[in-house]
Amino acid sequence: MAVQRQKIIIEGIVQGVGFRPFIYQLALRFGLAGSVCNDTRGVTIEVEGEDALLAQFVAAIRSEKPPLAVIQSVATQTIPVQGALGFNIQQSSKDATRRAQIAPDTFVCDDCLQELLAPADRRFRYAFINCTNCGPRYTIVTGIPYDRPLTTMVDFPLCDDCQSEYDDPTSRRFHAQPNACPTCGPQLRMLDANGKALVTDDPVSETIRRLKDG
Repeated sequence: MAVQRQKIIIEGIVQGVGFRPFIYQLALRFGLAGSVCNDTRGVTIEVEGEDALLAQFVAAIRSEKPPLAVIQSVATQTIPVQGALGFNIQQSSKDATRRAQIAPDTFVCDDCLQELLAPADRRFRYAFINCTNCGPRYTIVTGIPYDRPLTTMVDFPLCDDCQSEYDDPTSRRFHAQPNACPTCGPQLRMLDANGKALVTDDPVSETIRRLKDG
């Protein structure tokens, strides 16, 4: 069968929703080569393979998109074949066009909720738990494209465990920009009326207790 290479530009809410990891996994599933990156318009994909597989790939983008993604347009252009091998997520690119949309913050997903309530999990009761399917987006972004250096999470370098998740294509935290844990992420503190930190192992429970006590 004939081999083609296509450039696919997708606009909508496609940054901060696990779209690049989704495309990466999809390309591996269909045995396609190429790359995906964020840009100031949305997501740009270059993908190479047999005609029939490319058609299935494009159809699957629409039918299997991540739960928080909203696709507004898909523009496809045939470009010269490069004989590429493998598929990768590239560094984000920038141009003068700035119309990429950022997803709103969203409530904790079922998978994170299970971790949150599991005493043996390293994120047990961690207030800032998140993954590519949930957590902060709009309220942490400082620019586009949506990458960790352009969010308030830039001040929280990933620990080895979180970095391993971030780099692992099989993890639901693969390229999750707000990824964090109690070791490397934001922390809760309880302050008195004068801004002095109060000593407590559990600020949430202590806050609840004080509210109940009036």
